[in-house]
Amino acid sequence: MSWWNRKPQEERARWVLEPLLGVGPLRFGMDPEQVQAALGGADASVSQTSGGRLSWQLYPDVGVTAIYGHGPRLVAVAVDPWCGPLVRLGDVELIARVPSEVRADIRGLARSAGVSVRSNWSGDAEVAAWGLSMGAAQDWGPPSEEATRKDRVITDALLVGSELAEDPYATAPVTNWYDVREARPNPGASPLLPQERPYWAWTPSAGVGPLRFGMTVNQVSAALGREAPAVRRGWNLWAGRGAGTWDLREEQFDGAGVTAHYWSPEGAPTLAAVTVDGRTGPQVKWDGIKLIGRPVSKVDTEVIRHIEERGLEWVVHCDGGPGPDELNMYIRATRTGDNLVSGARFFAPDWEDRG
Repeated sequence: MSWWNRKPQEERARWVLEPLLGVGPLRFGMDPEQVQAALGGADASVSQTSGGRLSWQLYPDVGVTAIYGHGPRLVAVAVDPWCGPLVRLGDVELIARVPSEVRADIRGLARSAGVSVRSNWSGDAEVAAWGLSMGAAQDWGPPSEEATRKDRVITDALLVGSELAEDPYATAPVTNWYDVREARPNPGASPLLPQERPYWAWTPSAGVGPLRFGMTVNQVSAALGREAPAVRRGWNLWAGRGAGTWDLREEQFDGAGVTAHYWSPEGAPTLAAVTVDGRTGPQVKWDGIKLIGRPVSKVDTEVIRHIEERGLEWVVHCDGGPGPDELNMYIRATRTGDNLVSGARFFAPDWEDRG
């Protein structure tokens, strides 16, 4: 599902979670035809297979993703925060709420039931006894208005049957849908105020701070004081029947508060983009506008106004962030607990942003 398909809450279905058994009209163990029938004949807009077997199906009109194990049989249901059904467990509403409030309500319900609550990969509430794993996503203004990002996140949920309940995100049916090894956890509140950050200069289409597009991996490391990346991401490129090679795509530098994105148009990977983290990254200005570590809605408004005052065009990128067309920059949002602060991505011409 996507933020642009969001629905008013009064138009959303209301479902009840029956722990480890099912949610709303869906029951774990259903085959795809039974799932579709239970959803009133809704069509799946996307289906994904793995190893020749159906892995998951997205139902955008309903706002859920059905995740399948062997059979295929339904083993998990992901509920979208913007258009999915409003799911209730006991007297606790789970979806499209402030995460800390939902966590407090879940803890209260868990105490009365004598079950334990833990934190999952994203720092949100998870209860194995109920097959419940909470998550969160960017909140938006009403669908009747122009797309506007709010300064908070709202809850979504992954609901699973008994076979996945002990560790929902660690098993193949779920990892085929969403591999959290490629995601960033919720680290909590931002440790730096905007005025406490070092300043980096930005030259559109050329680079930001000490980083210049076209740098090699070693040059990026040297420019950042030889800091070792906390995370390196990429994928295998297979060559015929050979073993292939691993293609580096990004390195995350937690000390500097930036992520370096690479591409390989001529062989070895070179720097193509830099994402400045909203929590810990350096401050970057655009004509006096502080872009980093501030409420997202304020930065969005200031950036759009400045673009229009300069007679430029502005575009919305894949995660909903605005930026000046042809200057190769846009505003991103970084989660800080229940809230969001602004980050930014700067990139070279012709680089394909993958989100």
